[in-house]
Amino acid sequence: MIETILDIQSLRVSLPTDRGVLNAVRGVDLQIKRGQTLCLVGESGCGKSLTAMSIMGLLPRYAQVTSDRFEMVGQDLSKKTEAKLAKMRGRDVAMIFQDPTSALNPTLTIGRQLTEGVMRSEGLSRKEADARAIELLDRVGISNPAARLTQYPHGFSGGQRQRIMIASALMGRPRLLIADEPTTALDVTIQAQILQLLGELQSDLGLSILLITHDLGVVAAIATEVAVMYAGRIAECASASDLFATPMHPYTKGLLAAIPVPGVTPRGCELPAIPGRVPGLIGTMNGCAFRDRCAHSLSRCADDPVPQYYPGTGRFVECVKAAEAET
Repeated sequence: MIETILDIQSLRVSLPTDRGVLNAVRGVDLQIKRGQTLCLVGESGCGKSLTAMSIMGLLPRYAQVTSDRFEMVGQDLSKKTEAKLAKMRGRDVAMIFQDPTSALNPTLTIGRQLTEGVMRSEGLSRKEADARAIELLDRVGISNPAARLTQYPHGFSGGQRQRIMIASALMGRPRLLIADEPTTALDVTIQAQILQLLGELQSDLGLSILLITHDLGVVAAIATEVAVMYAGRIAECASASDLFATPMHPYTKGLLAAIPVPGVTPRGCELPAIPGRVPGLIGTMNGCAFRDRCAHSLSRCADDPVPQYYPGTGRFVECVKAAEAET
């Protein structure tokens, strides 16, 4: 049996605001097995990054987090103290943040930023930590890594800083790597190199990866499983091959229809767009959150709970029409 690295059921994250309670994550289920890449996809504001920050235990103190199950490598995260969660970061789970320019401290050398955590958590000597950092910098494609340890972030290009962030995340040899939009700020050539690098590291090290993105081109290049998130919930979950071949949720279909297909989409044509915008998540929400943007919505789409349909192993869709179409 393949080991389950992350198992989340009914995760909810609420944040108090001046206008009321923002229910940013509204009952998310996610499961990632060893060696798997799960891509969490959706528009900005749908709760992807908050889900990741919940896993890392990095939400602000005023955030209210509840779940029916919240386990990583067999440990219940909901029962961990802050001190115990801190020990798990880097060792069991690590994160590549969206912007390497802001994630790296401009006043500290690369070497110090890479080694400080493992020296503290694993008790490594400076020499041992430097050796690991040099090995990982070389692994991620940074030339002359030993000399680079004494340099500061401003001495590296955007693509190099992203590679350094990957090396930093791998210093503790984690089992789960969370990558939050790791290629957003990079040009397409560097983006392809970073995705190839993540794939190689996953194969070599046996990593499980949770990749957060809104770019379905990135998903097609790296994902084994895809969870499409909308307004704080998972609208559809499937293997990457099934999702691209036969999308079932209207939101997923709309996202895929908006992607130009080389050799098929006429040059200069207007691409389809999903009308409207993601609804506000302050207060309670009944029924399907996508119904006001859906061309196929019905009156019963406003009813709770929205039917959940499981058309095959590992596949899930939350939609009235999808469930009825298969019955």
